[in-house]
Amino acid sequence: MVLLHVLFEHAAGYALFAVKEVEEIGMLLPQVEENVLNIGKFNSMVSLAAFFPFKSAQAALENINAVSEGVVHADLKLFLETNLPHGGKKKVALGVADAKIGAALQEELTCSIQTGGVVAEILRGVRLHFHSLVKGLTGQAASKAQLGLGHSYSRAKVKFNVNRADNMIIQSIALLDQLDKDINTFSMRVREWYGYHFPELIKIVPDNSMYCRLAQLIGNRKELSEESLESLEEVVMDSAKAQAILEASRSSMGMDISPIDLINIERFSNRVVSLASYRLELQEYLRSKMNQVAPNLAALIGEVVGARLISHAGSLTNLAKYPASTVQILGAEKALFRALKTRGNTPKYGLIFHSTFIGRAAAKNKGRISRYLANKCTIASRIDCFSEVPTSVFGDKLRDQVEERLSFYETGEVPRKNVDVMKEAVKEASDVAAEIKRKLEKKEKKRKKREKKLKELEANGDANGEAEVENGEADTSVVKKKKKKKQAAEEAEVTVEETSAIENGAEDAETPAKKKKKRKAEAMEAEPAEETPETPVSEKKKKKKKKENAE
Repeated sequence: MVLLHVLFEHAAGYALFAVKEVEEIGMLLPQVEENVLNIGKFNSMVSLAAFFPFKSAQAALENINAVSEGVVHADLKLFLETNLPHGGKKKVALGVADAKIGAALQEELTCSIQTGGVVAEILRGVRLHFHSLVKGLTGQAASKAQLGLGHSYSRAKVKFNVNRADNMIIQSIALLDQLDKDINTFSMRVREWYGYHFPELIKIVPDNSMYCRLAQLIGNRKELSEESLESLEEVVMDSAKAQAILEASRSSMGMDISPIDLINIERFSNRVVSLASYRLELQEYLRSKMNQVAPNLAALIGEVVGARLISHAGSLTNLAKYPASTVQILGAEKALFRALKTRGNTPKYGLIFHSTFIGRAAAKNKGRISRYLANKCTIASRIDCFSEVPTSVFGDKLRDQVEERLSFYETGEVPRKNVDVMKEAVKEASDVAAEIKRKLEKKEKKRKKREKKLKELEANGDANGEAEVENGEADTSVVKKKKKKKQAAEEAEVTVEETSAIENGAEDAETPAKKKKKRKAEAMEAEPAEETPETPVSEKKKKKKKKENAE
């Protein structure tokens, strides 16, 4: 008899359940499925054998990442080795939800692994009643743990997405296509709307963007004169066209238009012109992004076509995994399956048809050059995907090879061998990569030096601040000392006057206030000699005695 245990991975921890009794045949009956929903009946089938709570949110994230990747974490291995029964008459089987982690556990453990069938039904019940089966775990705590782990897991997946650089290219090329459609639609609306007033302008200026700018500039055709000829020339870049517009405005068959209608047309034309200018900016952004992410592919086939290939494949990694035959017909899936269904001719090219090489080739050589170009695109995408330092050296060399193959089809001139070209490319790429690394190291050194200087300046600033505080305290102490000296000098003068008055017999009795002053003077004389200047007091005494004697 087989003793079945079921492993359940929860956000709170790992749980191992022992299945008491279960019938494989009757498990999928509706009555039995209803019993799974009832906690009382489900408890008679399943009991908790062991529970291992995660120590922290970080540990939970590490474990769940390992489970999602089909790797047995050290915590899980220890938990199963400790709690699974060993060495009995009954054989032990472990049921898991995911076949990927089941295969990894089969290698680590000696017991047999089961997935699907009865295990899936039991796990459904465990998932439903988990907080009731584990003591001390409430439904609210379980949902909080799930929410926290879900957020951290999603954040980690977004953060470590290997295709994150490609996402910007995919979004940019999609927006570029959308802008092309919208600008075309809006331009046709401007043509139709402004055509009521000035129908002859459509034949003179076929370009949509230029037409919108002219509609914005001209406004009412009746107000157009020789003075506005220069501004017309600036827009159309052709003096003959500008003159033709001026002449057509004078003899136009268009209807008159009210000022309010004209204002609305001008506003709409302004929007279309701004969209066209934004499209140019977006194309420049896409070019710079492609040179960063896939420089070789961009150098070989162009930024826009390369971006379309990456977008269609889903990412640069996916494109690098494709064989050359798939890259050749990428974007022509409908035509391929239609051809296979009707047993007709399969398509020779898909998105790579937009490259200039296929357009330049003769009709009989289009298939051959598209196959060769797809081969080179695959090489370029793999170099871009897996190289550490991105350079466009290989892309330039591959482009030269395609040019040589085109000339070979036209003139019969034998192209260089692929081995020789790749040797040159490897040598150049290593030199360029070394130069880039050297520049990066130089930048890093400068950055570290700058940071060190900033830290030193901050440290010096703190020291200066402390010194200033100390100086301030010292200054205040000096000021206090000076004040004390002044007070002592004044009190000494008062005492001198009192003593002189006593000698002359002018005062027979001392007032209480004078006694206090006398006491203060005595206390101040007891202080160090620095604080009580004695010399000026003695000089004053002598002067006063002389005056008194003279009297």
